[in-house]
Amino acid sequence: MPAASKIHLAEVSVEKLGDTLELTLSGTWHISAPKPSWNKYSPDPKTINCIKITIAHLKAWDTSLLLFLGEVKSWCTSHKIICNLSHLPDSMHHLLLSLEGVYETLPPKKRDESLLTAVGIATNQAWYNTKGILSFIGESCLGLLRLPTRIKKFRWGDWIDHMQACGVMSLPIVSLISFLVGLTLAYQAAVELRQFGADIFIADIVGLSVVREMGPMMAAVILAGRTGASFAATIGNMRANEEIDALEVLGISAIDFLVIPRLLALGIMMPLLTLYANCIGILGGMVVAGGVLQISPAAYWIETQSSIDLTDLGTGLLKATTFGLLIGLSGCMRGLQSERSAEGVGKATTSAVVTAILLVIVADALYAVLFHALGI
Repeated sequence: MPAASKIHLAEVSVEKLGDTLELTLSGTWHISAPKPSWNKYSPDPKTINCIKITIAHLKAWDTSLLLFLGEVKSWCTSHKIICNLSHLPDSMHHLLLSLEGVYETLPPKKRDESLLTAVGIATNQAWYNTKGILSFIGESCLGLLRLPTRIKKFRWGDWIDHMQACGVMSLPIVSLISFLVGLTLAYQAAVELRQFGADIFIADIVGLSVVREMGPMMAAVILAGRTGASFAATIGNMRANEEIDALEVLGISAIDFLVIPRLLALGIMMPLLTLYANCIGILGGMVVAGGVLQISPAAYWIETQSSIDLTDLGTGLLKATTFGLLIGLSGCMRGLQSERSAEGVGKATTSAVVTAILLVIVADALYAVLFHALGI
């Protein structure tokens, strides 16, 4: 039995006649059985000019024989040697033509984009992103308008949890950053004010800078990196797990269920965090004024009260409220736009932080222009 099976194996006989190498194929060629490799029989290309392939005692064959012939033909083409296939059956010739180019490796085509093409693609993508942002903002505004009529369906528990996460849990980092910012502003101002004997005005510089600008801005940057990223990661993970699809199947709006509680939480806690950051920043300036300029805390506090009025405080709180809504919108929007994979959630988180900080800076610049025009 072993001898009989050996007879039916695929075989290749090689005979060299002058500058011609004759290959004789015989036996049974099956794709699931061992197949002879052309590398075993390939000669030195310099010693031959032609390879002739013939068939003898071929029991059965399939694509394994065609693959072997394709290797031989490709080798002959690469070495500029004649491959004589005239002794093969017509059916084998026809099938062999379908393998043309299988072993050829062509260089990749260069697809250089022109400047106009690149600009067009970028413009189209920007327009698509703009439509998505405007659509999400519109749906969020409609959700806020629907809230009074659906107050009984509002998820108060989630709202309180979000307020705690973005408010109370942020106090340590806000305290540290605000104190260091007030400290830095006071040190920078002390160097210049000491030259003119106007040490007491350090309270004016620190107080106005913190209340109108640095307090809201620092709190916004902290929450953009902390809360905005958390919102995007949570909602993106829900999207990857198809939980948002389940809500839509049940007829529950993702905007009302996920976005509105987070927006209201940030819109309320952001001004409160800003007030806290203002106090800590002024305290940092008071420490420097007392340690470097020998200004008493009472004198520092009286000068701060005289330099800051309700207008300054109101502009800072208005900025803080706007920043909070922008951070919430950025985090929720990027989470809902996340791809359904772990990598997509990571990209959405990064994009949420970048988008939030960018929008905060743009809004701050617009407020600066507006307040200057109004004389505030």
